[in-house]
Amino acid sequence: MEIDKNQLLRFTTAGSVDDGKSTLIGRLLYDSKSIFEDQLAAVEVTSKRKGHEGVDLALFTDGLRDEREQGITIDVAYRYFTTPKRKFIIADTPGHIQYTRNMVTGASTANAALILIDARHGVIEQTKRHAFIASLLQIPHVIVCVNKMDLVDFSEKVYENIVAQFEEFSSKLYVKDIQFLPISALLGDNVVNRSEHMDWYQGAPLLYSLETLHISSDLNKIDARFPVQTVLRPQSDEFLDYRGYAGRVASGIFRPGDGVTILPSGFTSTIKSLDTSSGPLQEAFAPMSIAMTLEDDIDVGRGDMIVKNNNQPKPVQEFDAMLCWLHNDSAKSRAKYTIMHTSNEQRAMIKEVLYKIDINTYARDEADKDLNMNDIARIKIRTTRPLMLDEYRDNRITGSFVLIDEATHETVAAGMIM
Repeated sequence: MEIDKNQLLRFTTAGSVDDGKSTLIGRLLYDSKSIFEDQLAAVEVTSKRKGHEGVDLALFTDGLRDEREQGITIDVAYRYFTTPKRKFIIADTPGHIQYTRNMVTGASTANAALILIDARHGVIEQTKRHAFIASLLQIPHVIVCVNKMDLVDFSEKVYENIVAQFEEFSSKLYVKDIQFLPISALLGDNVVNRSEHMDWYQGAPLLYSLETLHISSDLNKIDARFPVQTVLRPQSDEFLDYRGYAGRVASGIFRPGDGVTILPSGFTSTIKSLDTSSGPLQEAFAPMSIAMTLEDDIDVGRGDMIVKNNNQPKPVQEFDAMLCWLHNDSAKSRAKYTIMHTSNEQRAMIKEVLYKIDINTYARDEADKDLNMNDIARIKIRTTRPLMLDEYRDNRITGSFVLIDEATHETVAAGMIM
């Protein structure tokens, strides 16, 4: 299978405290030679100052300076690296229970989730929580890394017991593809290079799995959706009559000559051209940013959605969603919020909290209706005007939204449309 060398893979890492996430990412960067010399020199100095004999790999990913001093990792730290086969973005999220919202944020655009398990402790509550969030966010690929195998004498039996534990509870979740990997991030076993200590494991090391993960089929290429971000009207002589609609293709494929419908107006037209800064295209698909021109002079603006004539989302004003509450202040009963759905902004109200989910046991709580930070709940929401929606499981872009507090302009919640 040919891998596109420019293809970007986004993955998130999740694990409880001291599972070795920072060390694993540091090992990936270090062994794949993705670290600049000045970074390496700075980390070597810090490692020596802290009394470590070798390089402390965790220092490559400890984001903010004061976090480093306190020895804790809080926010979502993004790391970028490239190998000859692929480009990567890592969203490193904290494992603590009070940072559920950070994991939701970091994982929302991920192609894959790396869930770390300490081989000494096996599957714990936080493992189940991370797996549940990966399932809720419909992350297509999950790689379960059983770390610290060096501390259990690289035991195949320990590894197989943990795999069996994970498979037992994950059978209730919706995850398309789960892989398992025994590793030692500290020593480098099965991270970039094959382990010499675990010849019983015949699979590839982690980096090879990440480089060859097939993600092209994860994109929705059936439902053509183009949310309009802005209208381009250059006033130069060369483009005097140009009227383009700029945005990012959310899903599907568009080609010049395709018949399209503009929502919510319902007017129809035909695609005249698909333009980019590098020139015109014969086809555009997610996640390309383009400018689209139409054969007819129709009033199209920001927040409209251009779709194919025979495949349209539902315009709805009331719908159910799974919501993660992100803000310190709890949700106010029937308060007004601004809902941001693709490029469309409307006013909205949480009409009803149907139930909350205990993300450690997956149990539904229909009695507790208060939404506090990190809570995940199924809610009913109503908007002032119809939104063009798809279900989240079909389309992660047109099936998601955020809520913004109208008074403070702060983002208070992220939602997935059911």
